[in-house]
Amino acid sequence: MAAFRFAAVGDNCIDRFLPPLAQSYVGGNAINVAVQLARLGHQAFYFGAVGRDDGGAKVRGRLRDNGVHVNYLRERDGNTAHTDVEITPARDRIFVHEDFGVCAGYRPGPADIEALKTMDHVHIGWLDDGGALRRALCRAGVSVSQDVSVNAAAADLGVTGLSIAFGSAGEDSARAESLVHDFLMGGARLAVVTRGGKGSLASDGAAYATAGIRPVQVVDTTGAGDSFIAGFLAAHIAGRPLAECLHAGRDLAALTCTHVGGFPQDPQPL
Repeated sequence: MAAFRFAAVGDNCIDRFLPPLAQSYVGGNAINVAVQLARLGHQAFYFGAVGRDDGGAKVRGRLRDNGVHVNYLRERDGNTAHTDVEITPARDRIFVHEDFGVCAGYRPGPADIEALKTMDHVHIGWLDDGGALRRALCRAGVSVSQDVSVNAAAADLGVTGLSIAFGSAGEDSARAESLVHDFLMGGARLAVVTRGGKGSLASDGAAYATAGIRPVQVVDTTGAGDSFIAGFLAAHIAGRPLAECLHAGRDLAALTCTHVGGFPQDPQPL
């Protein structure tokens, strides 16, 4: 498979798994997507912000460990984002507290945007810019996706011009179909929605495809949706059929569920 140039823009965080696990891992939608794309053999660039603290050093280190380019990683005054996570007996995760730290208010600068225009594809994670980057890249004809489900503020939920809009509907099939419809009517060219244990579906308004899940022994579901996005993107940019793209996302998501955290890494103490 040919290697492509991908960029992931937006959130990073330290996932702090509370006792009894009492461990921390680097994560975040944009970080996880970038790392998984690099692990698939692509050139991956991360655009985002960390604090000048131990958390920021951990983020930079894990990116470098996995071959993600950090040329555009910015340090800002303030703390690196963190999320407190509880794991239930069923191995599901509950986000107890989120502190967006210096991710809040991060904006790619003019030089960053020019670099993003050179990519084969740009994925946007959590970014509180009111859709400014999405609009700028779409106007420039850049292939762009965004995970709408990680952006809670109404101002950041627009999909107009997106090459791919990703969303999550839990296991609500009716909700999944509604999201696909809303994404396409909202101006996205392709809508992709995950349905938890019921799999995923995708449509561009003409073609329609669904996929189930790949059963595995689940250790932790953190980052599974992000891995799905990375697997889907790698297959889609390579020109594979829609159903194959869903299968690629499914398989990478299943693999991520077999370990703690959004990608393999040595755990750190809280």
